[in-house]
Amino acid sequence: MVGVSTHLPTADAQDPESTARTARLREALQTAAFTADGLLDLLGAPAYAALARSETVPALRATRGDSPLETLVRLFLLQRPVEPRRAQAALPVQDCLADGWLVQDGDELRASVDVRPYGGPEGQDWWIVSDLGCAVGGAGGIRGAGEAERAQLVLGVGGASTTLAGITVRRPVAKALDLGTGSGIQALHAAQHATRVTATDLNPRALRIAALTLALSGAPAADLREGSLFEPVGAGGPSAKQGAETYDLIVSNPPFVISPGARLTYRDGGMGGDDLCRTLVQQSATYLNDGGYCQLLANWQHVEGEEWRDRLRSWVPRGCDAWIVQREVQDITQYAELWLRDAGDHRAGDETYTARYDAWLDEFEARKTKAVGFGWITLRKSGSDTPSITVEEWPHPVEQPLGESVVRHFDRQDYLRATDDAALLAGHFRLADEVVQEQVGLPGAEDPEHVVLRQNRGMRRATKVDTVGAGFAGVCDGSLPAGRILDAIAQLVGEDPVLLRDRTPASIRTLIEQGFLEPVAAED
Repeated sequence: MVGVSTHLPTADAQDPESTARTARLREALQTAAFTADGLLDLLGAPAYAALARSETVPALRATRGDSPLETLVRLFLLQRPVEPRRAQAALPVQDCLADGWLVQDGDELRASVDVRPYGGPEGQDWWIVSDLGCAVGGAGGIRGAGEAERAQLVLGVGGASTTLAGITVRRPVAKALDLGTGSGIQALHAAQHATRVTATDLNPRALRIAALTLALSGAPAADLREGSLFEPVGAGGPSAKQGAETYDLIVSNPPFVISPGARLTYRDGGMGGDDLCRTLVQQSATYLNDGGYCQLLANWQHVEGEEWRDRLRSWVPRGCDAWIVQREVQDITQYAELWLRDAGDHRAGDETYTARYDAWLDEFEARKTKAVGFGWITLRKSGSDTPSITVEEWPHPVEQPLGESVVRHFDRQDYLRATDDAALLAGHFRLADEVVQEQVGLPGAEDPEHVVLRQNRGMRRATKVDTVGAGFAGVCDGSLPAGRILDAIAQLVGEDPVLLRDRTPASIRTLIEQGFLEPVAAED
């Protein structure tokens, strides 16, 4: 891989000539089918997947021809120099040289940044700009760069980026904030449904690259601000003379790695333990409008003698509902090894690697950390005195995008918070779409051992229900109130209807909370 470029391209949204040059570059990329779909067609699934793992040999073999698309893949994804005649057939070379997308390398031309096709949620062709060699794979993808260069690296799109983009609520809003924008992928998504997007980052290099991502993808320019956490938008910030600015949506893929230092800006927050994520969560309510969402990825410590769920509940600011999902847990050795590889420390020599590994374990030992969790945190500023705070572990596959599932989760919490048992039994419900029933038991048995309801969409939850629960869910089509359905079931199973009405609301609440049942208006 090529080392970090000392010069970045320019794409000045205020300069008509620069804007025109960027538009011609974008048109050339589209004409050559340098898009997510075009890349998959050219490389094939195995080479495409290998490229996502930073393995370039299959893609090199697939681009030995002379087509414009093959030239663009070699230039921008594989970072190989090409002959000027090949570049001329694919790109407006003079424009690219003028703005710095291409640089002269002897008798050949090479790219100054990684440009990676990315498909938007509605089929848009976008391109994400990042530093050479680290579109994925972290600093470990860079060879020959010094420590100072590595510290300022800007990564491209990885699994964390796409996860956050998928869980984000995509309702039209006036103002959105992308905190810690990096390559600008979250700001690019937000620009599709927010009137105004503000993007911040501690790394000024990231702000320049985010501007390139937005310009090359044809998105409106964002308000780019340098600074840590909420400092750029807080009281006294550049555009907040009267106090903190507030937003309808805040998204953040922060430098959440729990590390013994702050070597790499894109991943190490510089605070001890998980204090950066905790601080971000606790401060977010100040910057949210009523009804607004804050959504972020985070790591958190599993500390000896503390229940991790209680620890995370304590982070949630007053007046906010929260949905926190732990997707993965790693022991401290797995975690340290992951991020040592990310930094390329496994190639630094045995002595250096051992010293750095020891430093990670010393940090965890000092903080009594036995494991590290990773997951999603969503806050909604409800203003409620009785907030809904759900903290759960869900390591199972889900169906992205989940933005609408997030909205419905909080809608259900509102309903349950406002509905007592009497109102619940008078309510009407319908079975959610894509829910199936499974009966589990020994072959030939007259009755199943248990019944499972399973979702085939969204969170893809599964829950055991008893005979009453299965029967209740099966007939919920919105036509009858819950109480009348229970009365009919009581008659069928020979149970006292009053007792059944008394013991069933808790089960109904669980089915509503998990999204198996949806409240509906009574049919006329």
